[in-house]
Amino acid sequence: MAGQRIASGNAELISLRADNNQPTGYRFHQASIAEVDAAAQAAARAFSAYCQTSAEQRADFLAPSPMNLDALGEEFFAFATQETALPLPRLIGERARTSGQMRLFAELLRSGRVHGARIDCALPERTPLPRPDLRQYRVAIGPVAVFGASNFPLAFSTAGGDTAAALAPVAPWCSRHIVAI
Repeated sequence: MAGQRIASGNAELISLRADNNQPTGYRFHQASIAEVDAAAQAAARAFSAYCQTSAEQRADFLAPSPMNLDALGEEFFAFATQETALPLPRLIGERARTSGQMRLFAELLRSGRVHGARIDCALPERTPLPRPDLRQYRVAIGPVAVFGASNFPLAFSTAGGDTAAALAPVAPWCSRHIVAI
């Protein structure tokens, strides 16, 4: 959190193999209420600084993520298969989808279309009522919390499109992965 590894919660989550319910050897601390609050506060502080970055800087920030994800090999897939019981082709496809989403958001930033600017000019002669001049664009209003999805552990989880969608338009994020034991 904010560049620090924190695990002060008392409850531990034990990673289990999905195929036989045996431990994988990994344990995770469940975040305490204080840690969740601190993460939200850290994201709120980061929001101010991240808002000052240009679209190009945000694209550069996102760019390494798909390359790093694509570089994950056998060890990653072996563990992901154990923990999810998803077949290897599904995980390979999901990795490609996730890295593709990251690349698309970086392209969206570089293209300038990330704000979705739209202008509908006034139509004063329109009947039965005139249409006013309408202008619209997307703007980030604060940090985003991404809760991990277990049905798509990559594409729709803390590493996937939800996080990229938050980071592209200027929103720091807090990740909270839900694990059932």
